[in-house]
Amino acid sequence: MSEQTAQGGTSAGRRVVVAGAGMAGVQTAVALREQGFKGPVTVIGAEPHQPYDRPPLSKAVLLGKAEDSAFDVDFESLGVDLRLGCEALGLRPAEHELDTEQGPVPYDVLVLATGAEPITLPGTEGVPGVHLLRTLDDAERLRPVLARQHEIVVVGAGWIGAEFATAAREAGCAVTVVEAADRPLAGALPAEVAAPMAAWYADAGADLRTHARVERVEPGAVLLADGTRLAAGAVVVGIGARPATAWLAGSGVALGPHGDVLADDRLRTSVEDVYAVGDCASFPSARYGERLLVHHWDNALQGPRTVAANILGETPALYDPVPYFWSEQFGRFVQYAGHHAAADRMVRRGDLQGPAWTVCWLREDHLVALLAVGRPRDLAQGRRLIEAGRRMDAEALADPAKPLKDSTAD
Repeated sequence: MSEQTAQGGTSAGRRVVVAGAGMAGVQTAVALREQGFKGPVTVIGAEPHQPYDRPPLSKAVLLGKAEDSAFDVDFESLGVDLRLGCEALGLRPAEHELDTEQGPVPYDVLVLATGAEPITLPGTEGVPGVHLLRTLDDAERLRPVLARQHEIVVVGAGWIGAEFATAAREAGCAVTVVEAADRPLAGALPAEVAAPMAAWYADAGADLRTHARVERVEPGAVLLADGTRLAAGAVVVGIGARPATAWLAGSGVALGPHGDVLADDRLRTSVEDVYAVGDCASFPSARYGERLLVHHWDNALQGPRTVAANILGETPALYDPVPYFWSEQFGRFVQYAGHHAAADRMVRRGDLQGPAWTVCWLREDHLVALLAVGRPRDLAQGRRLIEAGRRMDAEALADPAKPLKDSTAD
């Protein structure tokens, strides 16, 4: 990674441009001002709406309990130039210019915060009644669908599929969820943890069909590979997301195999004076010994503080968080902290068939990750233990009545 320019952060002539007006982009602007940056800051967003938070889209906004989820940020008082409905189209580092729909925008420092975009289901383009759920417009299109209590087929039993199915059942819709894998959350959690979650669908009155591959979608129906025909007043696709970085092609910004911007441990890209933060970027984690691509809200909240500190350049800041996210599904509050891929042991706290339990992952007796269902205290204590690198007593850890903080081995 090239060393970024780090001249006095209070220089009035130094321009910071942020490409992306989601959580990561907005928080970068806020963090710059909070940390004392006095130069001009421009935030460019592709959508015409005031910048908004995404988690409520699958909950309050979708169910009509809130009109929107706009951030409570006064951009004018912050001295931030907010340009909406202006999509980033390309980057010319040699000229220090960002190309947009409204023309080139010069920068001294650029922050890439364009987030992620949903993966579409092949063959569904132009088919009426097929929806994604990523933007405010998506939620507004789906709200009347739920109000009419359609028969809905959800493709994908990941986090977003489960959250949407939860909202649709709350709205009184008949819901069928089809998942190509043998269990929900197959790409995120091991079988022994995710398999018990299948019962949550039935408990909520949703029909979960695993080993179910979609052959094609036509108006009013989903055809599965085994010949099953599912009536569908609407189809909601939730099969994942990819970094929204196609527009960087030819810019010289190094991308990873998933299209992620390859940021370093200070969130600098391979191009001088360009940083990357949030869903569009991966970063090397010394804590976990591998590069992480984290598509969750907390990453978009934490990363901007590191970017702002490094733009100001007074004290270099490294980025190596304990990843964290939560999901509300089928009446359960699910929280996860850490990264369990390299764990060598899993410890259960409680009955995974019950209403509240926790799973802890250890590596060489150190807590590296945990998943808590209805046990927020476990999550809060466990997250601190992961950050501290504490060794754990596995036998004590397995006792759900014993606080996590009292289950250390040292």
